[in-house]
Amino acid sequence: MKAILSLLFFVHSFAVFSQEVDADVVIQQVVQKLNTVKDYSVEANIKTNIPLIKIMPVNASIYFKQKDKFKVVSKGIAILPKQGFTDVNTFLMNKGSYMAVSSGTKTIGEVKTNLITVIPTGETSEIILAKLWIDTKRDVILRSQVTTRSSGTVIVDYTYGAEVQFGLPNQLTFTIDVKKFKMPKSVAADLNKTDQQKKKTADKDQKGTIVIKLTNYKVNKGISDAVSCYCGWCTT
Repeated sequence: MKAILSLLFFVHSFAVFSQEVDADVVIQQVVQKLNTVKDYSVEANIKTNIPLIKIMPVNASIYFKQKDKFKVVSKGIAILPKQGFTDVNTFLMNKGSYMAVSSGTKTIGEVKTNLITVIPTGETSEIILAKLWIDTKRDVILRSQVTTRSSGTVIVDYTYGAEVQFGLPNQLTFTIDVKKFKMPKSVAADLNKTDQQKKKTADKDQKGTIVIKLTNYKVNKGISDAVSCYCGWCTT
């Protein structure tokens, strides 16, 4: 009897472990939730803390339509990294463009997450490597670390509120490598100034943060035709 109970316990434990390491299933559950969002609009407050430059907090309106139409409307300089905001979601929806491997578990805050490493299968992918810490109880990404060809490595921490049912965060905190991150032209020009003190500081590894707070979501309500420019990624 004890042998049978031990065998049942082993089989149950193996089944649970297998579920935890089934990286494809974990990702597809996240994608399934994101696919419930056909469109949304949301108000954003963007606070940027980047060494060497001063950028005031900016308010913006963001509009999204499946599968990759995206527009940002702001009167100021709105730095919204695509990594972790739209690029990762779009990338994950193309199941044939990557392979996923389970890399264990990690607790973020009080939440146990599955760490999934995502490797593109195409040689021309903008994303080189992505690591995703996924809360499998809510099927949402709590943290991502994305390495791209153009902007280096970007780490994003996500928090969720009422829109967690759609997989939409209410705050994103980006940590960027200032020297590698692709900035808007006006900001990049400031970083390239030749004053000696800035040169000395720029020689060091510089990390910057961008915090985006999202409020007043309107999900699956339709986007007005008045919002006519959907160039993929723009600010007006």
